[in-house]
Amino acid sequence: MASKTLEIHCPGCGRVTLLLRQPTYEGFTKVGDQLSCASCGHAFASEEEVPYKFATPVRVFTEADKSKVAKVFDEGENARLCRYCVNYVINPFMQWCGHHRKEVEATDTCPAFQLKPPPKAEPV
Repeated sequence: MASKTLEIHCPGCGRVTLLLRQPTYEGFTKVGDQLSCASCGHAFASEEEVPYKFATPVRVFTEADKSKVAKVFDEGENARLCRYCVNYVINPFMQWCGHHRKEVEATDTCPAFQLKPPPKAEPV
């Protein structure tokens, strides 16, 4: 479904139109989809019977058009941010450094940095 478009060549009215997909239910359980032309209501028995306008998706951009991944930090440079420090305390009102006893930001750095230990796995 993801590779197909919603546009179809309807054999009933002969126009390029949209495919209407309506769920069918038995009680409260969905059992399938009813496929029909949005213009004339011509019903299709199955997904394979639907004459889609484009059999393959149209590709505008290629892999060569993608931009390079921006590398902001050098290797290990972001490891000394206050966010990763054992003295960094965050609550709903402010971010706080327990060592310097002042308000800080997560991206601040200081020479008294102490790496926070990784979280321990809790027993199940």
